[in-house]
Amino acid sequence: MKQLRKALALTIASIFVLSLSAQDKKVKVSILGDSYSTFEGYVVEGNELWYGSSPKWDRGNDVVRVWNTWWHRLIDDNGLQLEVNDSWSGSTVCTTSYNGAYRPDNAFIARVDRLGNPDVILVFGGTNDMWAGSPLGDYQYADWTDDDLKNFRPALCCLFDRLKKRYPNALIYNIENTELKQEFYESCEVICKHYGITRVKLHHISKQLGHPSIDGMQAIARQVWEVMGSRIAAGKVY
Repeated sequence: MKQLRKALALTIASIFVLSLSAQDKKVKVSILGDSYSTFEGYVVEGNELWYGSSPKWDRGNDVVRVWNTWWHRLIDDNGLQLEVNDSWSGSTVCTTSYNGAYRPDNAFIARVDRLGNPDVILVFGGTNDMWAGSPLGDYQYADWTDDDLKNFRPALCCLFDRLKKRYPNALIYNIENTELKQEFYESCEVICKHYGITRVKLHHISKQLGHPSIDGMQAIARQVWEVMGSRIAAGKVY
C-alpha cells in the first residue's frame, strides 16, 4: 500500500509539472514580411532593411526603437515569443519586382523554408507588388512554373500552399495593408478562402514616408491581436 501511495504521489507530481510546463510554453511567432516588418539586428542576416536605430536608417520616420515595431509590440504585449523574422525591405510576393526586375532570391515564395518551427506565421506582403506594378496573373492552385510565379495571384497561391505543407500545424494569417488597390484585396479574399487562411485587413494606419509611424505600428499590433488573440487564448495553437 505504501508503494502504491508513493507511485500515486509521483504520478500526481508529474502531471502537475507537465501542467505548469504547458502553461509556461510561449506561442512562437514567425514573420514573413517586407519593409514594414524589418528592424536592424532582428531579421535574417543579409536581408535588406528599412527600419533601424543607427543614423543610417534615419529617414524621417519616428520608429527608431525595435519595441516600437508592430511585431515587437504584438509579441511583447501578449506574452508571445519571436521565432524568426524573415522580412526583407522592398520584397514582393511574386518574383517580379520594381522596374520589372526578376527577383527570385528575395520574393516571399523564396523564403518559405526559413521560418523555424513556429506556432503562428504572420504573412505581411503585397504592398510592394502593388507599388512595383507586378502583374496580377490568374488564380492558379497547382503546377506553378517559374513564369507563373512572376505574377501576384499564382505566387500568393503557391506561397500559401508551400506554407501549409511545410508548417502543417501552424496558424497562418495574411495581413493586408491599407491603401491597396481593390484588385489586390479581392485577390487576397479569393485565395485566402481557398486555402483557409485568416485575413487581417488593416484600417486607419498612420504612416510617415509610406511606412507606419509609432502610432501606426501600435494600431497594426492591436488589429492583428484582435483577430488572432481569441484563438491563442483558447489554446488552439497546440
